[in-house]
Amino acid sequence: MIAKTPVPPYYAVIFSSVRTDGDHGYSEMSAKMVELAALQDGFLGMESARDGLGITVSYWRDLASINNWKENSQHILARNKGRSDWYKSFKTRIAFIERDYEFDKE
Repeated sequence: MIAKTPVPPYYAVIFSSVRTDGDHGYSEMSAKMVELAALQDGFLGMESARDGLGITVSYWRDLASINNWKENSQHILARNKGRSDWYKSFKTRIAFIERDYEFDKE
């Protein structure tokens, strides 16, 4: 699903990753993090895809909201587990969204 974001401006956190082999609890923790992120003040939506390379984009009202999510204790535990067990490599980018547009045939 394409996230329904508000009229810009807002921010995007783009997380690109390559996984290690095996699940090692990843699927369960990933689902928990999606649920938890959605409860955070300033969270606007999320999109995710994986086919070898995984890309998750989360949308946020402002940089303070992103920082609060980064400092969430459960998110910190998940990030640490990611470094030790789930990812061969990853990169996080933070972008300021100035403009967006869409097309929906339906």
